[in-house]
Amino acid sequence: MSESAVAIAYDNAQEIALGGAALVADASGVLYWPDEGLLAVADMHLEKGSSFARTGQLIPPYDTRATLARLAAVAAYYNPRVVFALGDSFHDGDGPGRLSDEDRALLLGLQRGRDWIWLAGNHDPDPAAGIGGTFSATLTIGPLTFRHEPTAAGNGIEIAGHLHPMARVAARGRTVRRRCFAGHESRLVMPAFGAYAGGLNVRHAAFADVFGTLSFTAHLLGAARIYAVAGESCLPD
Repeated sequence: MSESAVAIAYDNAQEIALGGAALVADASGVLYWPDEGLLAVADMHLEKGSSFARTGQLIPPYDTRATLARLAAVAAYYNPRVVFALGDSFHDGDGPGRLSDEDRALLLGLQRGRDWIWLAGNHDPDPAAGIGGTFSATLTIGPLTFRHEPTAAGNGIEIAGHLHPMARVAARGRTVRRRCFAGHESRLVMPAFGAYAGGLNVRHAAFADVFGTLSFTAHLLGAARIYAVAGESCLPD
């Protein structure tokens, strides 16, 4: 699939080639694999607001609704056969039990007519009841392995989350900081999708562990498109 074909077929998206697979990185922060009908989303951190409230940090408790509504819009657009949620889907192990009835219904509605697989994250390492889908530690399809935490460079072709990549770049006399995909031809770290999820600068040492000496690209999420910037051109915080 050529880049121009992706631009025609999928608005607000960019093709990323990984291990011979043609993937579509969407400006919303999800990844779509057309050949497999697979949509991947990472680090939703559902119920982060309610988790903070339990420790006295009162923030608006609407993050789950906002995150699921965004995901519903993207799922309606791509109409995937299967969804992979790449870990830290909930901010803590008790998060599924704090879902409101309305949000639980929205989540289960998203799963109707498709397979849904939850991957284990460091925030939610165990299966949960009442959220539908199935649970797995990692999954491999064709050349690609999907997991929550990226492994060290040289360990194969993988798609992961966990690090919440964010890139800071100079643009028109000012600096812009955006969530991003961070990728090389053999590995890709997805941006956090959650409304309240933070970000880690791609110049942080954690990304050097993932990419080693490989040159990677930061695919910054814009309002209506994705902007590809060489990793070495991104600014540290």
